[in-house]
Amino acid sequence: MLRRIALRFRWAAEKAMPEAFTLTVLLSAATLLLGLAVMRQTPMQMVEHWYGGFWDFLSFGMQMTLILVTGYGLAMAPPVKRGLSALAGLPRTPAAALTLTALVSALACWISWGFGLVIGPILAREVAKRVAVDYPLLVATAYSAAICALTMGLTITAPILVATPGHFLEAEIGLIPQTETIFGPTLVVTALLALIGVIWAFRRMLPPPQEAIIVSAAELARLDAPERAPEPGPRRLAERLDHSRLLTWLLGAGGLAWIVYWFATRGLDLNLNILNFTFLILGVTLHGSLARYTDVFAGGVRAASGIILLFPFYAGIMGMMVGSGLVVTIAEWMVSVATPQTFGFICMLSAGVINVFVPSAGGQWALQGPVLVEAARQLGVPMAVAVNGFTVGDLWTNFLQPFFALPALGISGLGLKDIWGYCLITLIIFGLAGTVGTLLLPMVLG
Repeated sequence: MLRRIALRFRWAAEKAMPEAFTLTVLLSAATLLLGLAVMRQTPMQMVEHWYGGFWDFLSFGMQMTLILVTGYGLAMAPPVKRGLSALAGLPRTPAAALTLTALVSALACWISWGFGLVIGPILAREVAKRVAVDYPLLVATAYSAAICALTMGLTITAPILVATPGHFLEAEIGLIPQTETIFGPTLVVTALLALIGVIWAFRRMLPPPQEAIIVSAAELARLDAPERAPEPGPRRLAERLDHSRLLTWLLGAGGLAWIVYWFATRGLDLNLNILNFTFLILGVTLHGSLARYTDVFAGGVRAASGIILLFPFYAGIMGMMVGSGLVVTIAEWMVSVATPQTFGFICMLSAGVINVFVPSAGGQWALQGPVLVEAARQLGVPMAVAVNGFTVGDLWTNFLQPFFALPALGISGLGLKDIWGYCLITLIIFGLAGTVGTLLLPMVLG
């Protein structure tokens, strides 16, 4: 039955689902119309908000691009790739291939969302070279498992922010320990239920061998970045410098010294800047050659092309949502119908709706967090309830809109239509798990 439902979703996606860029333009138009109809903005005001948003988030857009490209470079380093190849050789059946890909992707994303969104599709690519498994389903499994595990991930945005001294809401809510968020029952139960549900459902959606979409190893090998072949004859000085291990190790030693100092003095502060720097230094060092890393980095940029193109448009949508006041209006309307018992669930719903238009957890929390915190104060519920409900909702609709699927699509060589039907199945599973975590579990625990 699940297979039939997924095929229906896939058929609908193939008939009606546009490319990711087209979808982003349609979301931009929908946001503009909402601003005109609901917030009584003029067309020129909305265009001004849109244009302003384009350039307000360039820094974050570059961080997003680098986390994919540097994560790709690290994952393609010879030692890491050998490890992934060894893992990819373990499964012998399509069901085992799906399970392994899901678990490895989930573990990587639990450690770091940037690394997890890269390592999963790269492993899926390696597995598909060895096992005759439906390739779109395998890539969808990697992406779905990663987002499910990120619910309780060590680098998930809002719980990390509210546990960090000096965060912008500290005067209102103080510091919320991660024992109440990342390691608390709401996020842990939601993540585990969703991950188990995805593995169970996706194994049952495996098609018969004659219906599976198999991609040949030769086709998949074309997605790998080509290594620069050394020129025949004695190496020139410039070529020796490009391939110098000494120069590479000096760069790596300096960078690794700073990374050790950072974590020794700041603890487990895994912000985007230090993650990108760590991935970059480790990738260069493990490749052992500046020239080889340059070639692989170029392959990562190709995989990141969707983010580079689409992020300014999502930033424009965010600019319209913020400038017109739509974010606050939607959040206030939804929390106005909440009770102390349903508040976490309402937070999940409101965050899920807004995430469709503002797919940046940090930016969305900055906009929506103050509204949810004030509502929690008025209802007399713990502030962690607002953070947890927001976190679940913010991740939930990542299975509906494609922004965070772009790394998987770029690395796997697939289009949004190829995996979107399966992602809608995960949307349902994650929504049910989130309902248990934010609504039913608090009732049981009192």
